Amino acid sequence: MAILVDSATRVICQGITGSAGATHTRGCYAYGTRMVGGVTPGKGGTFFEIEAAPTGGGYDGKGPIKEAKLPIFNTVAEAVKATDANATMIFVPPPFAADAIMEAAEAGIRLVICVTEGIPVVDMTKVKRALQRYPKVRLVGPNCPGLITPEACKIGIMPGYIHKAGDIGILSRSGTLTYEAVWQVTQAGFGQSSCVGIGGDPVKGTDFIDVLELFERDPETKGVVMIGEIGGSAEEEAAAWIKKNMSKPVAAFIAGRTAPPGRRMGHAGAIVSGKSGTAESKVEALRAAGIAVCDSPAEIGATLLKAMKRL
Repeated sequence: MAILVDSATRVICQGITGSAGATHTRGCYAYGTRMVGGVTPGKGGTFFEIEAAPTGGGYDGKGPIKEAKLPIFNTVAEAVKATDANATMIFVPPPFAADAIMEAAEAGIRLVICVTEGIPVVDMTKVKRALQRYPKVRLVGPNCPGLITPEACKIGIMPGYIHKAGDIGILSRSGTLTYEAVWQVTQAGFGQSSCVGIGGDPVKGTDFIDVLELFERDPETKGVVMIGEIGGSAEEEAAAWIKKNMSKPVAAFIAGRTAPPGRRMGHAGAIVSGKSGTAESKVEALRAAGIAVCDSPAEIGATLLKAMKRL
């Protein structure tokens, strides 16, 4: 069952002819995602070609890749009408990405994955408000690696070959630490039900609680790994929600403990101001909620094992 995406999800790429869009469209297609087309204004009526290859595709990275010609459209509305797409991944430059998100929502796309980094906060504030008119649209990102349901569907930039189908849900503000968590969970003998990178920007579409609710309702998810970082209060809010609502074990890690106050570390939202958003406050809130928190990313897998055994 997993969450958000499965083998039936039909995906387009906005910005398919750009360097990043082209690369990751090929990567998602090779993994087995149902890529059905792309959008680049002015290039409608042409095709995005994917060459056949004897190896390098499939869930294990060893299967053949079949040749494909994905249709390119001028608008998302045209793409949805022609392909019945219900998900999109956005690789549009920052000045135009907010408009791309709204275009997808207005065209009826239900799941919008915005990978683009560097979108102005004021633009995302307007998008967040405008999306209230589209309650059935879920935005993941921006500035995120995307999401994956292993052996079913990958949307974004996650390296598919490290994932394994299983029963642990993973959600994270950090792309790289998502991959580390995936690897350790696999090495610990578990696989993943779904993995969601929510992104590190201060204004984004989906936050921890949104994904935790989905994992709590998913019968195939038996435990959760949550990776947060300094800045904001989302982790403290998630801790309170977990304590009140979560029946499944949760292991957590907070990145950025050595970050100096007032200096942004990596993500736009990863900044400590005064006593707000510190790693210590987040760890304290998580542990107070009964969540197993590890002190090093190298301990994510072991901490999950302890949490699962404790349950």
